[in-house]
Amino acid sequence: MLSRLDKVLLIGAALFAWSPVAWAGQPFDAKAFQSAQAAEKAILVDVTASWCPTCRQQRPIVEQIEKEKPDLIVYEVDFDTAKNVLKRFRVQYQSTLIVFHGAKEVARSTGETDPALIRAMIAKAF
Repeated sequence: MLSRLDKVLLIGAALFAWSPVAWAGQPFDAKAFQSAQAAEKAILVDVTASWCPTCRQQRPIVEQIEKEKPDLIVYEVDFDTAKNVLKRFRVQYQSTLIVFHGAKEVARSTGETDPALIRAMIAKAF
């Protein structure tokens, strides 16, 4: 017999596997984000939603850049559930990409799907 927690975990895993936008980065964590900023890391905050067609277009581009730039830290923000994070970053729409070099925001776009432009944005963090 499965415990309630086991059932919740199984349902969550099934929903994640079914989701049309699989996250490659790590979920946003305020303390980890602040540590990365303090260490002057290159950071991408990727605001996404599982139902968003533009997010689905952005996903393989971001995943490829993550492979090419292992020093890039990617934080995923779920547009539907992370309202406090959206407020923190002044984000109103899903498919928003925010690039930081340390504590300084160096680029931001919403709805961008051109790989060259996304690469150019992220290059500003290095």
